[in-house]
Amino acid sequence: MNRDLFSWQGLTSLALALAGIPLSLPAASSGGEHPNILWITSEDNGPELGCYGDSQAITPRLDALASRSLRYLHCSSNAPVCAPARTTVITGLYPPSMGAEHMRSEVPLPKGFKMFPAYLREAGYFTSNRTKTDYNCPMVGDPWTRNGDSESHWRARQPGQPFFSVFNIATCHESRIRDAIQPENQVHDPATMHIPGYHPDTPEVRQDWAQYHDRLTMMDRQVGALIDQLEADSLTADTIIFYWADHGSGMPRHKRSPYHGGLHVPLIVHVPDKWLHLAPKNYIAGGSEDRLVAFIDFAPTVLSVAGIKPQSWMQGLAFMGANGQSPRSYNYGFRGRMDERIDCVRTVSDQRYHYIRNFMPHRPHGQHVAYMFQTPTTRIWKSMHESNALNPTQAAFWERRVSEELYELESDPEQINNLADDPQHAATLARLRKAQQTWAQDINDIGLLPEHEIHAQSKSTTPYELARSQHFDIERVFAAADCASAAHTGAPAWKTFEEMLSSEDSGVRYWGATAHLVHGQRAETLLPETNLSLLRDTAASDSSPAVRAVAAEALGHHGDAEDLALALGVLVEVADPATTSAHASLLAVIAFDALDEKALPIAARLSSINFRADRDVPARAQGYASMVMKKALEDLGRRDSE
Repeated sequence: MNRDLFSWQGLTSLALALAGIPLSLPAASSGGEHPNILWITSEDNGPELGCYGDSQAITPRLDALASRSLRYLHCSSNAPVCAPARTTVITGLYPPSMGAEHMRSEVPLPKGFKMFPAYLREAGYFTSNRTKTDYNCPMVGDPWTRNGDSESHWRARQPGQPFFSVFNIATCHESRIRDAIQPENQVHDPATMHIPGYHPDTPEVRQDWAQYHDRLTMMDRQVGALIDQLEADSLTADTIIFYWADHGSGMPRHKRSPYHGGLHVPLIVHVPDKWLHLAPKNYIAGGSEDRLVAFIDFAPTVLSVAGIKPQSWMQGLAFMGANGQSPRSYNYGFRGRMDERIDCVRTVSDQRYHYIRNFMPHRPHGQHVAYMFQTPTTRIWKSMHESNALNPTQAAFWERRVSEELYELESDPEQINNLADDPQHAATLARLRKAQQTWAQDINDIGLLPEHEIHAQSKSTTPYELARSQHFDIERVFAAADCASAAHTGAPAWKTFEEMLSSEDSGVRYWGATAHLVHGQRAETLLPETNLSLLRDTAASDSSPAVRAVAAEALGHHGDAEDLALALGVLVEVADPATTSAHASLLAVIAFDALDEKALPIAARLSSINFRADRDVPARAQGYASMVMKKALEDLGRRDSE
C-alpha cells in the first residue's frame, strides 16, 4: 500500500482530482448579508460511517465534520432510488402527489411552480450544481446560475455574492461497488465484513460489502477536499454546510427497496458561529438530533436559511432558519416503478418503527431489474434462491410479499422480524396504517393510478393539478387499492372486486383487476364465474389499456384455455406502444413475463413490436418493455433447454 497517498497533502490532492475539482482557482470574498450554503451529496450510501457508529467504516473527514456539527439520526430520502429522491429535494413536493415517483419519468410542474434554487437566484444568490440533476420533471424556473460544468463552483460567483453550491460525489454509487479499484484503495478485508442476515454469506457478498466500504473511504476524502477548499478561500466562518446521501447503499435490499436500508440516510449540518441564529433549535456542535427530517424538508429549509419564506405549496417543513417549523410525527416513503418493473409501495416511520404497505404483494420485493443484477451479490443471491440454498430470512426478498410489514428498529435494525401479525403490536400497526391512509389523502396520492392513466388523464393539465380536481377521487381510489391488496385479511371479497371492475373510474377498475391477481393466487377455489365473466369483458373492451393489460394477466392465470387465448390476444394489442402508450405496453409485457410458458404462443408476435414507438416518454423509458421481453425470453429458453 502506498503510504504517501494517505498523507494529508496526498489525500487532499487525490480527492480533488477524483472529484474533478480544480486544484487552484482564485479565491472569492464572502457575502455578508446572507450565509453561504454548501451542499455536499454522495450517491448510494446510508449511514455506514464512523460518526454513525459503523465500526467497519474508515471515514475520518466526515467524522471530523460531525464532531463540530449536528448529526441527524432520523433522516429519510423519501424514495430509495435517485431520480424520485432528487425530485423530492428539488421541488419540495412528494412525487406521488404529482405523479413523479416512477424512475426516469418526466412529469411537468404546474405553471408558476419553480425548482427551489430559482428562488435563491431571484434573491441574489449564485447557485451552482456539480453535476447531477436526474429529476423526474423538466427543469423550470432557471434554478442554476451554473450547472454541470467546470464553472459550477462557488469560485465562479461575483465578488461578495452569497452562494448555494452543490457538489455531488458518485464514488460510492451502485455501479462502483462492482468495478475495479486500485489496490491502494482496498482497505477493507472481506473476511471481516458484517453480512446482514438477509444476505447469504458468500465470497461475492463479502467482496461487495468490502468494496462498498472502500468506496465510502474514497468518498470521505473528496468531502474533505471540498471542506479544505472552503478553508483555503477563507469562507469557513461564513458558510453553512450540509452533507447528505441521496438514498441507501447500492446493495440489493437497500437501493430500490422500501426498507430502512433503502431510505435511511446520513445528514450532517454545520453552522458556524456567525450564523448560529439560523441553526436548528437543538443545535450543539458534535451533537445529535432525534427530530424526523426528510428530503421533502430540504427545499423549505434552505429557503428559510436564506431568509426566504418557503412557497405555500411546498409539502415539507423547514427545520432551521428564520422560518423554521415544528417537527412532524412521521416520515413517509414510497416506491413506484423501478426502471422496467412496476410496483406500488408506501412507508411510514417514526423514531422506533417502520411500516411498509405493499399494494402489489403478488410481486416480490426482488423483481428483476436488469441494472440491479449487474451487482455480484444480486446474482449469487438469486441463484441460491433458485437452487433452494437460502434460509427463510434470505429467501423472503425473492418471494411473494404480505401486504403489511412492521419492524421495530431498535431491536431489529435489519428488519427481519415482521411484527404485523403480532397482537402485542396491533395498536402500533393500526396507528401507522392510519398515518399512511391520512398521508395519501393529504397529498392526493395520484401515484395510485397506473402510470398510463396519470399521463392520459392529464394531457390538458398537469398530474399535480389533476390530483386536485374533481376528476380524481383519492378516497375512492385509495379504498380500491387498499381492498385489492389487503391479502392479510380473511377470504377474498369477490363481490366487492366485481363492483370495482364495474366502476366508472378507471383507477378503481385497475385495482379491481389487480385484486384478481393478488387474491387469485391465494384462493383455495377457482375464481367465481361472475368474476371471470367480468374479467373477460374488461380485458376485451375496457377503455383503459392499462386496465385491459392487468385484467388479461388475471384471466390468463385463472381462466380456461379459451380465456387464455383471449388474454394473449389482448396483450398483443396493448403491448404495441404505437396504439397505446409505453406505460401500457410495459404492463402488457410484464403480464407476458408473469404468464410464463402459458404466453409462449405470442412470443414471436411480441418480439416483432417496436417498443420505442411512443415518443411522448423519455428515451430511456421507451426501452423498458424490450428489457422485460428480453429477460422473459431468456427464462423461457433456459427452461426449454433444461
